[in-house]
Amino acid sequence: MNKLNSSLHLPTKLPWSDRISHFFQFEQLGTNYRIEWLSSLTTFMTTAPILVVNAHILGNAVFLNQPGDLFEQILVAIVLCSAVASMMMGLLANYPFALGPGTGTAALFAFSIVLGMGMNWRLALTAALVEGTLFTVLSMSRFRRQLNDAIPNSLKQAMVVGLGLFLSYIALSGKAAPPNFGTGIIVAGTATTTALGSLKHPATLIAIFGILLTAMLTVRRVKGALLLGIFGTATLGWLCGVAPLPKGIVTLPQLPLDLVGQAIAGVHYLTWSQLGNFIAVVFILLFVSMSDTISALNVLGHQVDRLKPDGELHRSKQALLSHTVSTMLGALIGSVPVIPYLESASGIFEGGRSGFVSVVVALLFLVSALFAPLFAAIPAFATAPVLIMIGVLMMSCVRFIDWNDLSEAIPAFLVILIMPLTFSVADGMAAGLIAYPLVKAAQRNGQTTKRISLLLALLSLMYFTFTTLQS
Repeated sequence: MNKLNSSLHLPTKLPWSDRISHFFQFEQLGTNYRIEWLSSLTTFMTTAPILVVNAHILGNAVFLNQPGDLFEQILVAIVLCSAVASMMMGLLANYPFALGPGTGTAALFAFSIVLGMGMNWRLALTAALVEGTLFTVLSMSRFRRQLNDAIPNSLKQAMVVGLGLFLSYIALSGKAAPPNFGTGIIVAGTATTTALGSLKHPATLIAIFGILLTAMLTVRRVKGALLLGIFGTATLGWLCGVAPLPKGIVTLPQLPLDLVGQAIAGVHYLTWSQLGNFIAVVFILLFVSMSDTISALNVLGHQVDRLKPDGELHRSKQALLSHTVSTMLGALIGSVPVIPYLESASGIFEGGRSGFVSVVVALLFLVSALFAPLFAAIPAFATAPVLIMIGVLMMSCVRFIDWNDLSEAIPAFLVILIMPLTFSVADGMAAGLIAYPLVKAAQRNGQTTKRISLLLALLSLMYFTFTTLQS
């Protein structure tokens, strides 16, 4: 035990509470137990609904006899994967970031790869396992640092702004009618692509109330404003009968016995006719995973003010390792690649600064498997106010972009514009990475473009080629 304490740099005669705060560097980070617990609950309440949504999405493609017959097993697999990833992030990197399968990645896996390309879901899990292995190797190599240096500061700031708009767009869109229970403030238009929704939907009115309530609590600096906004909005929806009450409180989780090891068994489904698709899927998953992860870590790192002068995240290797290892584990138990949840910014807004938040969220993820019916009942419009507040905070990074230099402004603007409009972090990032070296070359200011920047532009072009050919 003494050897373990010394390896963790923990004083041996302190109470456990002090030893935990010492390990997570509460004093250096300017936080305490009360703030960290509140931040943990806020992050959990913001991210927990995502787990259920992703399980529903994957259930359309991952099944035995009919869509949805493995829902409970998929949910447990996602919960386990998210818990391990978040725990590793907290213990290894000491960041308050929750991790788990991304909704965009789940939709890509289910609708584009399995249903769209006709690939067996077991083989698709094999591709996810290969992708996670490749990402792990890249993360541990010098390529990680070169990748950070290759992305200019203007694009890094644009990622933050674009992701803020993306989250806000997600918050405002979505059908207000069952089963989505979105806000319905932005809807698909008949004459235009999008249009303003109707106030005749009660869910839309309650969402607007929640946004105003959360905004007022936020400007008043009320502790737990975001958590109160979620609970207040959800409770009003339940009481008014707009969203159904929870069907239960506690249920025994069903272990993913039909999913464990299928990523290895999926090799048997790899035929010569599927080889080209398999390679394309591995590349697409790798690019999307790298784009989402690097963007999210940059955004969240900026929120906790833990970026180095060159823009790289402190302990970036440990942070990336938490992601890549859990991605491989997730594939082995039946889940898609994980990403850092941008919704973690809700807990950061409440003051969370240490990995204690991630550890607590990981434990709450595990407990949530027992309370799946309760968390599944939280409507989408109840989390919308939180996403709007996060979007407001992220917009502040727009001032760090040099708008007077068009060679910096044009690629940054493309990132900001394309992310929310395409509903894809990877698409926005790829557009910026392609435009940046081209615009810089046209400027002819005598500066040479880095080879790694040209490589990223080429990879981005390949990504667009693969995805558009498969669509």
